[in-house]
Amino acid sequence: MRWLERFRPTRKADSDMASALAAARSGDYAVALAIWEPLARAGNARAQNNIAACFSAGHGVEADPALAAKWLRLSAESGDPVGQRNLATLHFRGEGVAQDDAEAMRLYHLAADQDDAVALDMLSWMFAEQGDYDEARHLAERAAGHGVAASMTRLGNLYHDALGVERDPISAVEWWQKAAQLGDADAQAMLGAAHHTGSGVARNPVLALAWLLRARDGGSKLAGNFIPAVREALTAEERAEAERRSLAQLTELALP
Repeated sequence: MRWLERFRPTRKADSDMASALAAARSGDYAVALAIWEPLARAGNARAQNNIAACFSAGHGVEADPALAAKWLRLSAESGDPVGQRNLATLHFRGEGVAQDDAEAMRLYHLAADQDDAVALDMLSWMFAEQGDYDEARHLAERAAGHGVAASMTRLGNLYHDALGVERDPISAVEWWQKAAQLGDADAQAMLGAAHHTGSGVARNPVLALAWLLRARDGGSKLAGNFIPAVREALTAEERAEAERRSLAQLTELALP
């Protein structure tokens, strides 16, 4: 979750927020908190969100989920989309507040109405889990427009599995390719599987294994379902080439 973000109410506040964020990113949370606290107490919603981030993760202060929720509630009530979606995440996880999917969805909606990319992606996932694939696709398309790789992967899955749309292997591969180039490991696994079966793209066993190895190393559990069969179909030389390409720049794994 991307917690620490800037807010732009005035030029002076913007400068202070930039200084605090730079301090936080360098690990100097004491300086960051010293700047954020007076801003937060004066009603700066993004400073309130960022203080909550420190209490949530224990950055510069002792971790305190309840205090994190308190600061996020102030931020969310002021209408800050980052505070709204971060408070939604606490409700979704039950951290510092009661676990409440309905409240999480309400808050995600508020942030998504302000076009917050993270909220759009999370809402898309929640709707997909509920079986509302039309709304999941609509939200994923909006999040994908902001460059959210997870939503691109989800769109590929919807087209591959014909969930709310007609099955379209080519569109599935196109979405997986976009997400894979952004480093999404599950998209890389699905793209590798597509190259293995020739679904939506020309069959290419070497490229299939290269993507699957990249996906596995990126943490995708899906990759392990395909690697043994793909590896078995290759010669020793082809396996070596796939392993080399899996470690190369992503441009070398682009579609031909």
